[in-house]
Amino acid sequence: MKDIMKYSKLLSKVYSYLAIALAASIVAACTPEEMDGGLAPAPSSEMVKFSVAPTQDNPNIVTFTNETPGTFKAIWDFGNGNTAEGDKVNGSFPVKGDYTVKLTVFTSGGYASNTQTVTIAETNVSMLDREDYNLLTGGAADADGKTWVIDKTKAGHMGVGPIGAATPEWWSAPPNDKASEGLYDDEMTFNLNGFSYTYQNNGNTFVNGSNAAGLGGTAQGADYTLPYTPPTNMVWSIVEENGKKYLQLSNNGFVGYYTGVSRYEILSLSENELYLKGGDGANAANGWWLRLVPKGYTHPVEARPYKMEDMEDTFDKDGNVVWKKENLTLNESYDNPAPIGINKSAKVAMYVKQEGQQYEFANMFTDFNYDFDLNQRNVFKLKVFIPSYNDFTTQAGEDWAIKNLLQQVSVKLQDGTSAQPWVNQVEIKQQVDKLDQWVELTYDFSAFKGRKDLNRIVIQAGGEGNFIPGIFFLDDFRLE
Repeated sequence: MKDIMKYSKLLSKVYSYLAIALAASIVAACTPEEMDGGLAPAPSSEMVKFSVAPTQDNPNIVTFTNETPGTFKAIWDFGNGNTAEGDKVNGSFPVKGDYTVKLTVFTSGGYASNTQTVTIAETNVSMLDREDYNLLTGGAADADGKTWVIDKTKAGHMGVGPIGAATPEWWSAPPNDKASEGLYDDEMTFNLNGFSYTYQNNGNTFVNGSNAAGLGGTAQGADYTLPYTPPTNMVWSIVEENGKKYLQLSNNGFVGYYTGVSRYEILSLSENELYLKGGDGANAANGWWLRLVPKGYTHPVEARPYKMEDMEDTFDKDGNVVWKKENLTLNESYDNPAPIGINKSAKVAMYVKQEGQQYEFANMFTDFNYDFDLNQRNVFKLKVFIPSYNDFTTQAGEDWAIKNLLQQVSVKLQDGTSAQPWVNQVEIKQQVDKLDQWVELTYDFSAFKGRKDLNRIVIQAGGEGNFIPGIFFLDDFRLE
C-alpha cells in the first residue's frame, strides 16, 4: 500500500502542473471585454466538495460525485494509481486499505483541490483477475502465492550490459555459474492477497559489491555473499509506463541478486518464466538481467535429432570437428614428424600425455548436437604415428589398470549430456605394433547400431590409469 500511496502523490503533482497550465490557458483565452468584467472569484480548497458512496453490489467500487458549484471540469486521482474525469465517476479499489482520493475542479475563476480518505474494509480478490497478476502470483486460487527461483540450470539466468540494451551484452552466466554463492537457494514469493512479497534467502544474499552498503555490507569491487535478513512487510506492484511494465517492490525489496534497486522492467512473464532487467544503484549505465522459474519447475528435455553427418579433420585445414581437451596437451597444427608413406600431409595433431596421476585420463573429445544414427554409418578411420622414444616399459599407475604406457589408440562413443558419460560408453581399442611410421586404424561400431544416446567422440592414446608420459601423432580422422 505504501507504493500505491507513493504513486498517488506523484500523480497529484502531475495533475497540479496540468491544472496550472489549464488555468493559464483559460486566462490567455479571455477577450479584453471579459478581462474588463473581471474573472469570477478563485475557488478555495474548502469550496471543493464531493460525496462518496460504495455501490450496492460491490463495496470495493465507489461512486464519487462532485458537488462543487460552478465546476466546468473535474479531475479525480483515486490514490491507487488510477484517475478519472467527470462530475460523477466510479473508482475501483480491489485491495483493502486507506486511499487518499483527490478531486481537482476548474471554474471560471481558477482551480482548487481537496481530498478525502476512503477506507476499503476487505480485499476483493475477484477484481484482481488480470493476466499479469495471475502469472506472477498464481491468482486468486493460490492462497500461498507463487514462489520463484533463479533459473540456475540455463545459460543467461544472470547477465550484465548497458541499461538501454535489449540483451546482457557484457556478460551472461553459464549454467550453475554461481553455485558457490548464496543465490540459488533463494525463494521469491508473490501473493495476490495484500500484494505481499516474501523473500526467503536462508540467511545470506548474493550482492553486487558496489552496492553492498545498501544492505549493511562493505562496498567493494567484487560481488560476494552477505549475511542478511530481509524485511517481512514488503509489497509488490506492477505499473505500466510508455508501453513497458515494471515490477516495483517496497521497503528496499529486491529479487535474489542485490544491485541497489527495487524496480525491474518485466521483459517476459509467462507461466514458467519471469525475466527481469534491473538497474544498478552505483552506476546508472549498467543493467542487470535475471531469469526466474517457478520453484520445482524442470525444463522439458528437448528431443535431440537422430542422424549421422560427415565428420572429418585433416589438421591441415579446419574440419567440421571441434576438439576439446581433458588433462591433455594438444597441438592441432604440428609439423608432420614423418611426411612419408601413407601420410605426406604437412600438418598433423600432436597429442601429449604428461607424467603423473593427474594425467591418467588424457583425452581429446568432440560433442555433437544430435545423437548418432549408427544404422546409417558406423565406421571411423584415423591415422596414427607412435614414436619409439616413448617409454613403454616403466610401470606406474592405478592397481586396476595396466600400469605401462600402451601402444594403443582407442575411440569411445559416449552420451555427452550425461553427468557420467563414461558409464554407458562404447569403446574400441586398437593396438599399434608398428612404431615410427604412419598406420591407419579402423573403428567399426556396427555392433552398437541399437544405441540412440551417443553424441560424443573420445580419442584416447596410450591407455588410461597409467602415470607414464607419452607423445602421439594423429591425422586424417573421418567417418566413412
